[in-house]
Amino acid sequence: MTQRSRNRKKTGQLFRRTIKKALAIQDEITVSQWAERYRVLDESSNLSGKWSNAVTPYLVGIMDAFNDPRIREIYLCKGSQLGGTEALINMLGYIICEEPGPALIVYPSDDLAKDVSNDKLKPAFRLVPEIRKQFSETRSKELRLKFKSMNINITGAGSPSKLASRAIRYLFFDEIDKMGGASKKEASPYSLAMERIKTFKTQSKVYACSTPTLKTNYIWQLHDSADEVREYFVPCPHCEAMIRLEFKHILYDKDPEKDMSPYERAQTSSYVCPECGCEILDRDKPRMLRKGEWRAVKKRGVGNPKTVGFRLNSLYSVFVTWADVAEEFLKSKDDPEMLQNFANSWLAEPWEDTKLKTTEDLVKERQTEYEESEVPDWAVELTGGIDVQETSVYWVIRAWGEHWTSQLVARGQAVNLWEVDGIMNLNYQKRDGTQMAPSLVLVDSGDQTDMVYDFCVDTAEYTLPSKGASKKLETDYKISTINKAGSRATGHPLVMVDTSKYKDRIAARMARKNGNGAWMVFRGIDDEYAAQVTAEHKINERQANGKIVQKWVPKGSHKDNHYLDAEVYAMAAADIRGARPWHLDKYEPSEAPKKSRSGSEAKEEQWIRENELEGWI
Repeated sequence: MTQRSRNRKKTGQLFRRTIKKALAIQDEITVSQWAERYRVLDESSNLSGKWSNAVTPYLVGIMDAFNDPRIREIYLCKGSQLGGTEALINMLGYIICEEPGPALIVYPSDDLAKDVSNDKLKPAFRLVPEIRKQFSETRSKELRLKFKSMNINITGAGSPSKLASRAIRYLFFDEIDKMGGASKKEASPYSLAMERIKTFKTQSKVYACSTPTLKTNYIWQLHDSADEVREYFVPCPHCEAMIRLEFKHILYDKDPEKDMSPYERAQTSSYVCPECGCEILDRDKPRMLRKGEWRAVKKRGVGNPKTVGFRLNSLYSVFVTWADVAEEFLKSKDDPEMLQNFANSWLAEPWEDTKLKTTEDLVKERQTEYEESEVPDWAVELTGGIDVQETSVYWVIRAWGEHWTSQLVARGQAVNLWEVDGIMNLNYQKRDGTQMAPSLVLVDSGDQTDMVYDFCVDTAEYTLPSKGASKKLETDYKISTINKAGSRATGHPLVMVDTSKYKDRIAARMARKNGNGAWMVFRGIDDEYAAQVTAEHKINERQANGKIVQKWVPKGSHKDNHYLDAEVYAMAAADIRGARPWHLDKYEPSEAPKKSRSGSEAKEEQWIRENELEGWI
């Protein structure tokens, strides 16, 4: 055979191979199949070596949702250490090998992004030959990994310029709830990053996973508002009923008479099937998980979902026993911060401090048989609070009894403080004819300060100017002195109030059923009052130094909270009057303030002399 013939034969073989390869049907696989075929775990994993879907079968449905062309966004609300990040790495490996395209991963901070890149992503890519041969590691940087067919950019949520540049097809968020929110100058990191997938439209994919924090934070909002919300159901080994694993079905010895440590009490734990009542053992869990399936528990609209939310708590982990969960709860239940961590990291539930939860409906439930302006029979004293605004003032009068039992007697809005002066000078009557008037009224001096000071000087026999403290006080309130040059009030007492503490107490007592120690309102309370007195809620707020602090903030940007502020001052006034120990001291009410309150009688020295003997300054 001549050289020309041999060349012709080789050319023909090459042509046939090329045509055969071009016409061959591609071997389509899912993310979970790719992981089981190629993924290798290093020594840092609980189970190093080849990836096995049998260990975390619940991840299969989450990973394969990535392959559904109809699903664009996947949100996983999870307990800690359940494989959410490993699923993300599997998705990355899949797209590098099967469907390359520009990708972005967003972490809460640049430092965390660098740590994950160096400690998790690069080692994972090196262990997979199919990825390693495409990985241009020498040309890559910590936050920009280069491959032959695509790049992966990694960034922290605090870098708006990096979030707002370059179009991407694949967008990933890891621990999204630890990211900050929107600033005054920029949209939220989530919104900025989402802008970058617009170019790819229906080809884009978004995956976010995180343990939840608050109900108002990213992951719970995204998961709960998805087109379809799915939870993992497993079969009971006894009755085969498909159930969700929930903490309320873990039972343990709760006998308070037994002196047991949290560990000892947790060792009595068992999981009871809610359908058949049989005990499910820890060793039953692996088989149950393998037979489990994701089911929709909430669905919006019709047709196929575009966004899907998954939720998974730590009870599903094969590395966690029923006793582990019970012990963690028993160690956490008496500490609010630890209990929040248990709810977030173990139960995958957003944190809500039910002791501090207030709603308009709850206010309506606190109505009693007493009418407006009627003083309850058990009342010892009345106090008042006034919130001053630029164009009007809001006021409340509240009755107080033993154990800080209280009830709203009257409330309203007035044009100015001197109109409220007439209201505070009225007689409010018990059913037996006993007449009472507010013994002390705190007036907010944060707005219209000079006017408030003048008013309080003129009505010094029953009012004190007050102001919310800018910093947390060691005590609930502090008596200071006005020192303002040229003011009639110079030298006059000024009450600094830790408003957060009193809001805590109002919320806690509002949650109590009517009766001893409760915070109540008169019959027929109006919607406006109920809305304003519940206009704030307490949330966790991350400071610049990363520390989490709890803070009362408005529930919405346009909600009025004037009655809430007035109630805070009324409670602080009762505190100053010594209401807390009344049930111990068998307090006898002082004579009701006189009704003729002229300015000449309201001298500062006279006021102090008359009241300091009662020990409430």
